[in-house]
Amino acid sequence: MNNSYVFPPEQKEGVYRAIMQRRDIRAQFTEDPVSDALLNKLLRAAHHAPSVGFMQPWNFLVIRNPATRQRVHQGFEKAHAQSAEMFPGDKKETYRSLKLEGIREAPVNLLITCDRERTGPVVIGRTVQPEMDLYSTVCAVQNLWLAARAEGIGVGWVSIIHEQELRDIFSLPDCVAVIAYLCIGHVSHFPDMPELEKAGWLPRLDLDALVFYEQWGKTAAGK
Repeated sequence: MNNSYVFPPEQKEGVYRAIMQRRDIRAQFTEDPVSDALLNKLLRAAHHAPSVGFMQPWNFLVIRNPATRQRVHQGFEKAHAQSAEMFPGDKKETYRSLKLEGIREAPVNLLITCDRERTGPVVIGRTVQPEMDLYSTVCAVQNLWLAARAEGIGVGWVSIIHEQELRDIFSLPDCVAVIAYLCIGHVSHFPDMPELEKAGWLPRLDLDALVFYEQWGKTAAGK
């Protein structure tokens, strides 16, 4: 084994700490501005995500204007009301009580998109799985999220908004797919566990029940 590629213990611990302490931030944003230098650092981390065929299909649309963020928030409110009606009984009331976005509170909003035509119609790795460019862009989101946590910056992913609403607000071309609408900012604190877990919405699943060996459903090695 070549141990020269292994990170020093404190650096390894930092990677795992960012993963375990990453949170979807909604209610903890402060008014402190995010500097351009820090935002660019996070975007650079996102830009170094793996991408199918090295096509780098992402774009990063930075939104600071309060009026624009208010338009997005209105789109969220509409979708949120529609979504509440989908849950039964007590779940509906719990859903309505949850804080599910920080669009107006976070000083920076970020729309991450995937340009599905960036390098032409034939891309290495997309010839039989054309959706791989979408997954590549999700990797960019995760890179940014973990880098942000390491920098003490909160990130919240807003998924309760219709894609067409975002397309209209930001005049997106047809070849571009919406991947993530993120809220980014300094925080008062990071919750000790995910908000939905803390609220009792769902428990964390047991890892052992999710790992299969050789065939679907075999949850223990050799069995």
